[in-house]
Amino acid sequence: MKNIVSILLLLVSGTAFSQVIIGDEIGTATDKTSVLLEFASGKNKGIILPYVKLKPSGTGLVEGTIILDATDPTKAKVKYYNGSPTWVDLSNGNEANITSAMSIQSSTITEDASAKAIIGSNFSVADGVLVLESETKAMVLPMVASTDDVPNPSPGMLVYINKTGAKRLAVFNGANWTYWKP
Repeated sequence: MKNIVSILLLLVSGTAFSQVIIGDEIGTATDKTSVLLEFASGKNKGIILPYVKLKPSGTGLVEGTIILDATDPTKAKVKYYNGSPTWVDLSNGNEANITSAMSIQSSTITEDASAKAIIGSNFSVADGVLVLESETKAMVLPMVASTDDVPNPSPGMLVYINKTGAKRLAVFNGANWTYWKP
């Protein structure tokens, strides 16, 4: 009975707050009111985007979708969808050959199109593996002092460089880091 009560309390508290911290219990944000998903500080790791062999399209495609476009594994690029008919290249024209990374993935697995994790809501029309649903909360990317601190970055990795004078978003396409700053 005690275990059932504990599980129920965990489910209720998870539903009430709908916030996830990956890597520890503290995260990086000092004010949690606007955070839906965040990552532990000082781990020198990033979040990996899905390697997409066929770019999403149709009604489930929503603005803000970010992928590693592997439609041609010899010319992979990190891209995002901003609502226009085309995908925007975040790799600044740099291409990467991720053929060896793609060979590790099984070609016999059939994707379950209905399988996805949704944080912040019980339902989403967005077609994604991980969907964050909120009109008032955001994701805080994993933070590093430098991309040099990330051991063996994987294609499709995203991190935020949190260094005085060099704060920026960094994306790794499998060969090069591309930096985006305000």
